[in-house]
Amino acid sequence: MKRKKLILIGGGGHCKSCIDVIEQNNQFDIMGILDHENLFGTDVLGYKVIGSDIDIPKYVNLSYSFMIAVGQIRSSTVRQRVFNELSKYNADIATIVSPRAYVSKHAVIGRGTIIMHNVIVNSSAIVGANCILNTGSNIEHDTVIGNHSHISTFAVINGDCKIGEGVFIGSNATISNNIHLGNNIVIGTGSVVVKNIKAQGVYVGNPALKLKI
Repeated sequence: MKRKKLILIGGGGHCKSCIDVIEQNNQFDIMGILDHENLFGTDVLGYKVIGSDIDIPKYVNLSYSFMIAVGQIRSSTVRQRVFNELSKYNADIATIVSPRAYVSKHAVIGRGTIIMHNVIVNSSAIVGANCILNTGSNIEHDTVIGNHSHISTFAVINGDCKIGEGVFIGSNATISNNIHLGNNIVIGTGSVVVKNIKAQGVYVGNPALKLKI
């Protein structure tokens, strides 16, 4: 099968993790990275920064695919903006799955999502567009994850959960069975969620409570 030519958008730390997965995925040739002008000519793991967001139309016209390699900690705003920009040009936004991940044949994975090493996505789970399922995270049966969400390293989302859009779930956090989380919620590292959460905010602890900022 012919490998597709791929442009990465964002050249930070998350980009390095994406590159490692893409190289092992063996479906894409990385042609370069788009980032800020002051980074032009620099490289990330041997791949050059060759332009910025304004160059997206040029590479769309060349029929290149794209991967959003911008990370997400407190907000998905940048990832959403880039995703919408790519969609405006009808760009091919790649969905990438590590060969070291397990994704059930009965699961659904959205456009532009990346699934990192040692992730588990179990039967009848639905993962939205432009999500990050980071290293070692576990998405159990019948769980739905909204667009633009980031499930961080070794987080566990148990069965029948509904996770909103733009949600960040921190490393080693646990979401109990049948929990519903609203949009743009942040769950802190190691936190345990045992009740539904609707209001936006940062939630930490065991059980997870809203952090007063």
